[in-house]
Amino acid sequence: MTSRDEILRNVRRRLPQSAELPSLDRDWIRYPDREAQFLESLAFVGGRGVVVDSVSAADFALRELPAWSNAKQTFSAVPGVGSSTVDLSQTQDPHALQDVDFAVLPGEFAVAENGAVWITDANVRHRVIYFLTQHLALVVPRREMVDTMHAAYERISLGEKRFGAFISGPSKTADIEQSLVIGAHGARSMTVFLVSDGPA
Repeated sequence: MTSRDEILRNVRRRLPQSAELPSLDRDWIRYPDREAQFLESLAFVGGRGVVVDSVSAADFALRELPAWSNAKQTFSAVPGVGSSTVDLSQTQDPHALQDVDFAVLPGEFAVAENGAVWITDANVRHRVIYFLTQHLALVVPRREMVDTMHAAYERISLGEKRFGAFISGPSKTADIEQSLVIGAHGARSMTVFLVSDGPA
């Protein structure tokens, strides 16, 4: 018997006993003010939330951001919010988007528990724009918010769309010399506009 076989035999003899999965049929957290919880959670992970009454108000608030004012290459997939100097419909190679400074993109719904926003590539030709841009703004209808990730997964159908992801705050890592680094491998800032008359 080889040492490999002996190791595998010993592992098999010491396998832990299986346990039943916990039931998911229970009362999950319900926040008295989902919006306030979302804004707090988003701020905690380094993002910024802005509550506005209209798309035009979101556009005004966006243009007040220094990151937008200083941006040379911009893209917006949300009509009425921001403007585009980059035409994704004419961009064949996604790598060409590496110089986009600011992207304004739609979010389908928000999660109060952790400040996350569910995004898809339904109206965005190159989904890499969510991660290559230096600064990211997501526009989410205020009415589209759930309490927890459990409720969030009940809203999505895996396999229904080609791509989907939850984004919570800007890119960050804390595994380098125990220092928190923002924008290590993605957007350096993230702003979420919660819009009363936002896109459905």
